[in-house]
Order: sequence, then structure tokens, then C-alpha cells
Amino acid sequence: MPKSKFVDFKAVKAAITMEQVLEHYGLLDQFKRSGDSLSGPCPIHKGSNPTQFRVSTSKNVWNCFSECKHGGNTLDFIARMDNVSIHAAANQAIEWFGLDPATMSGNSEPEAAESCDPPQKRETSRPTPAAKPAPVPENGTPNKPLGFRLDKLEREHPYLSERGLTLETLVDFGVGYCAKGMMAERIAIPIHNPEGNVVAYAGRYPGEPPEGTPKYKLPQGFRKSFELFNLDRASQEPREITLVIVEGFFGCMKLHQFGCRKVVALMGSTLSAAQEELIKKHTDCHSQIIVMLDEDEAGRAGREDIATRLSKFCFVKIHVFELDGQQPEDLSAEEVKQLVGGVL
Repeated sequence: MPKSKFVDFKAVKAAITMEQVLEHYGLLDQFKRSGDSLSGPCPIHKGSNPTQFRVSTSKNVWNCFSECKHGGNTLDFIARMDNVSIHAAANQAIEWFGLDPATMSGNSEPEAAESCDPPQKRETSRPTPAAKPAPVPENGTPNKPLGFRLDKLEREHPYLSERGLTLETLVDFGVGYCAKGMMAERIAIPIHNPEGNVVAYAGRYPGEPPEGTPKYKLPQGFRKSFELFNLDRASQEPREITLVIVEGFFGCMKLHQFGCRKVVALMGSTLSAAQEELIKKHTDCHSQIIVMLDEDEAGRAGREDIATRLSKFCFVKIHVFELDGQQPEDLSAEEVKQLVGGVL
């Protein structure tokens, strides 16, 4: 296919399955099937453990739980196997599986590597899997900047030391224990909007809260789904640096402390429509994202949905922790460097 053609990555991904791709590489017979799952040794890093690489045939995605510690869709797999770009992987898939270029590309649009225009929807020669409905846009006025700051915060509270945060990080993020006031007896964490204005303080109970007491307290009327924690500073980093998405405040601060400065927190395990738009505004088709949510049921469900939605306009990787219950803040400085050091 001529390189001047635009490739609709979404259409290509919808037209092929991981089973077809594995069969093309002569690997399918190495995998065992259980329900909608295929498991076998990882062909990317050429592993030998028969359970380290898994494919969900219903979701059409893969994950390596060993050395790669990444996952993705069919094109991500081809790109990693052949060490090529996503654009090249899509072109290979079109050639390998005899897809019709007329349904995969336009006649006058520039190629994806040179343009950030979103691909146009086109009819394909085979039905596409049913997709989750797009999130409903959230109505309401933006969170208003606060007219005050919580200045008298204690930086040397034992709980903050237990969470492994340095004084430099605490001062940098403006975090500390609030003795009295709106966040009395809680760790106060300022939340900024993309312009750098403080729009709210989140209050974390310092330790395991008593029964009936929430871990976090947010101001009445504040809509956290409208913000991304630390986006104001992460957006100042060069666009070619990979953006890391985590769930919580402390995971974000810990990764930032270890040198991963382009990191944001969802303040939960789901991505709102407003947060998706914020990410889209601060990325382009050349951008790369690592989704690094907590290794629990909510995190696993959230990362699949997030990766699917964000992969429509940039390259997305999923980080999978080895142990159940692990979180980004559990990583050591060296582990963070190994995981994202190559893309910082």
C-alpha cells in the first residue's frame, strides 16, 4: 500500500484478531485455551513460562505478566514483535490478511505519522465487535479557583514519612497535616486545575480511618471528574516524553519524586469524559501513555477501558504489576527507572 495513504488504525484493529496474528507468526499451537483466554510463553521476549503471556479473545487484547510487563491490542503486538511503529504494523496487517486498503485509508489524507487528524469512520468488510458506549459528557461549570491557601501545614507528620515522601516533595506539592480548619486532622493535598490554580483540597485521614469515616474528604460541590491531579505541571513537560496515568495522589507524588515528572492521577480507577478531553488536549498522535493503575479488580477493569479509549488518538501501554494489590507507590526508585526510565 502506498505510504501516502492514511491508515485508520481503529478499522485495522477491528478487522483482525489476536488468534489470527498468532497463527500468522506460527505461534497459536503453543497456546492453551481456557474459556475466552489463551495462555502461553511470551513470544515478544521469548520466554518459556507457559502462563506468562495471556490473550483475551473476547476483548482482543494481550498482556505479558513477566519481563515485558505490558499489554495492548493486535497492532501493539505486531509492533513489538517486529520492532516497528504502529503505522508500519498496520500496513503489515493489511498486507498479511488481505484487507482492502480502500476501506482502511482515504485517497487524499496524509499518513498517520505525519498528521494528527483523527481517522474518519468507514465501512469495513467484516462486522466490528460491539463497543462500550462513549462516556456521556459532563455538564456543569468548571471548578472555581479558591480564594485562599492552607499555609500552616505540618510537613513532618509521621504518616507522611510512612508513605515515603521527602520534605522536598511535600513542599513541592504543598502537602501537609492540617491541625484545624476545613481539613482538620487530615493530610491536606491541594488540587490544581490545568492553569495552575488551586480549586480544592483533598483531605486524607492519616492512617486507617475508624469505621464509618472515609479515607478521603473532598469539599462539597467540587467535581474531581473535571480535574487531573498534577496535570498543570505534567503538561509543561515535552510532548515526546511519555505520560504516566495512575489512580491516586500518593502514587503520583511518589513517581514524581523518583524522576517521573510527567505523571497525573485520576483520583480514582475510572476515566471521566472530561478527563479524557484533558488528556486529548495535551497529547497528539505521536504521544505515548502508560496506564499504571492499582493491581486489583477495580484497577484491572479501569485500565482496559482507559486504554481502549485513549488508544483512539495516541499510543497506549498497560503496566501490569506482578503481585495482586501492588500500587505505583510500592515501586522503588530503581524499578521506576527501569519501567519508565527509557521514556522519561
